[in-house]
Amino acid sequence: MEFETRAIHVGQEPDPETGAVIPPIHLTSTFAQVRPGETLGYDYTRSGNPNFTRLSTTLASLEGGTFATVFGSGMAAITAVLSGLRSGDRVLAEENVYGCTFRIFDRVFEKFGLTVEYVDFANPEEYGAIERFRPALVWLESPTNPMLKILDIAAISDVAKDLGIPVLVDNTFASPFFQRPLELGATLSLSSTTKYVNGHSDCLGGVVVTNDESWQQKMIFAQKAVGLNPSPFDAWLISRGVKTLALRMRCHHENALSIAARLEGCPSIRWVRHPFLASHPQFEMARRQMSGGSGIVTFELDADLEATRSFVSGLRLFALAESLGGVESLVDHPASMTHASIPRPEREKVGIFDGLVRLSVGIEDVDDLIGDLDRALARAGLTGFG
Repeated sequence: MEFETRAIHVGQEPDPETGAVIPPIHLTSTFAQVRPGETLGYDYTRSGNPNFTRLSTTLASLEGGTFATVFGSGMAAITAVLSGLRSGDRVLAEENVYGCTFRIFDRVFEKFGLTVEYVDFANPEEYGAIERFRPALVWLESPTNPMLKILDIAAISDVAKDLGIPVLVDNTFASPFFQRPLELGATLSLSSTTKYVNGHSDCLGGVVVTNDESWQQKMIFAQKAVGLNPSPFDAWLISRGVKTLALRMRCHHENALSIAARLEGCPSIRWVRHPFLASHPQFEMARRQMSGGSGIVTFELDADLEATRSFVSGLRLFALAESLGGVESLVDHPASMTHASIPRPEREKVGIFDGLVRLSVGIEDVDDLIGDLDRALARAGLTGFG
């Protein structure tokens, strides 16, 4: 079956008990047992629920994986992976990671003896760091947040595989519709399903997909032992949202690419990034690795902090908010919002300056969105599209 069909049918078969086309929400904390130790498949929702099973089955299929474990948020998924490492282990990470990923490395797991080294994985010359550091895990994002760097997942995975080192790819920005890291050689594909997979900004969730049974057992253990499970209702909402993932992602991509092209000609903007914009530094890699560029556009205003804040606050259709991937458009100021937890020197080292703006382009009419951006530039005293 093709992606669109699997998104609707795999794991979402009609309820066998009632025939309900939409499977029910199992809002229960515990399950009656036939006799001590003998269950009907579930005993306690922290360690499993039919809504988790259904969603996991769907997402494993869409990512091209054998196993999937769902969690209460993207950060819960990250916590699950890191809890599978040991004190004294080292992680080798792409230098441009999500702010909360940096924070959990720096403020939480460092206290327990986990160390993290950061390198620029967009530069093939840095691949040698994998052999030099011999990490317990290579941690990638592609596209990265918020700079939209595209990393060669297959090449990096090949280097790590030869050394017996697992590779994780945060696939949140691309979604499995546009990119499937396991098919490119990664060991783990992690996503915040809060974002594109659900797509409606109304719940939290995360998932880790793998073909590696030992990592799957670690994920199941973390879900239960650390209490990282989602709620059955949130799992049901994500199962509902994923059914339209293909439709939404096509529109996100088309709108974002149109907006990026318009922004590129604006005199108030220094540079624009979208993976499928020809000026992107890794454009050819993006076209080989992804089937679409997704819905994020990042650009830097030729303006100071005050004017940048005026611009992002002056938008009407783009709500000023953290997160991304919903049907509605959002605007983020990374330096003071999503990446504020990263110290300024580290932030600016990867290009996150005060004039940086990240758009999560929704599925509204693209001309309405372009008009909103043009008017906000004018309100901030900047030159618009003309």
